[in-house]
Amino acid sequence: MPEPVALRETTQLVLPADLLEEFRPALDERFTLTFSEVGDEAGGEFVRVIGSPVEIRDASEFLSGRGVRFQ
Repeated sequence: MPEPVALRETTQLVLPADLLEEFRPALDERFTLTFSEVGDEAGGEFVRVIGSPVEIRDASEFLSGRGVRFQ
């Protein structure tokens, strides 16, 4: 059985809210994704982008092609 961490990595992206603001309309139009706003301990605003492994892979490629870097 796969580890839960591995599943989360393939079914979600967590991005700063201000970065996602520019791309959210295009992501929402092109892909089947759910957006959930979250905060972190440092008080920053983040958005969790949730979808199937295929949708997350395609959304990641879309964002990477527009200069968004992932850790």
